[in-house]
Amino acid sequence: MENPLTDVQVRVLGALIEKEMTTPLSYPLTINALTTACNQKSNRHPVVSYDDHTVVQALDKLRDRRLVETVFPGSSRTAKYRHNFAYEFGLNAKLQALLGVLMLRGPQTAGELRTRTERMTRFDSLQAVTETLEELIDREEGALVVLLPPGPGQKERRYMHLLAGEVDPGEFAQVASSTTATPSASVSDERIFALEEAVARLQKEMAELRDQLGFSEKEEGDS
Repeated sequence: MENPLTDVQVRVLGALIEKEMTTPLSYPLTINALTTACNQKSNRHPVVSYDDHTVVQALDKLRDRRLVETVFPGSSRTAKYRHNFAYEFGLNAKLQALLGVLMLRGPQTAGELRTRTERMTRFDSLQAVTETLEELIDREEGALVVLLPPGPGQKERRYMHLLAGEVDPGEFAQVASSTTATPSASVSDERIFALEEAVARLQKEMAELRDQLGFSEKEEGDS
């Protein structure tokens, strides 16, 4: 990819893509929500600990490249952020989902990608995943994904995004074992996702109720 993204920019963009597709009611994201999404301890490799300033700097650079924009939904005065990734690169939901998971978890097999994109989109078969990945490899505008050679002790080949530039296969040789999710982590993730959806739904219902009753945020605070 020409003018590669930094690792922080990739994580920020990947988190926005994931949350748009898995928790749409809480999207776009505030800085606090986006920082939390970047720093999740599950479904991420590597695990990071960004502060708000680091995320804001990445957002500024992504906004300069038209990959992210700032919005103020409804009457809110709190800035939120959403990506323009799919629009800028001409991607459908399946292409976007695969890239989003690769951006958040690094090199993965086609089978791992099929499993980990289930909350975003559905692939009917492993072949469908492979064919979609080949679209990302064979793009006329330039490849966004590469198929890596198998590492030591690995039988299956893994795919990796090229948004941060060319990759060194040796650098990712041991990624598979370090990114395998445990059953307990998967259960925890499902609970977190469910809570996120529930909170977002309640916030939306409260906002609609305030509008119906004619309450402004100031009036509610004064009461």
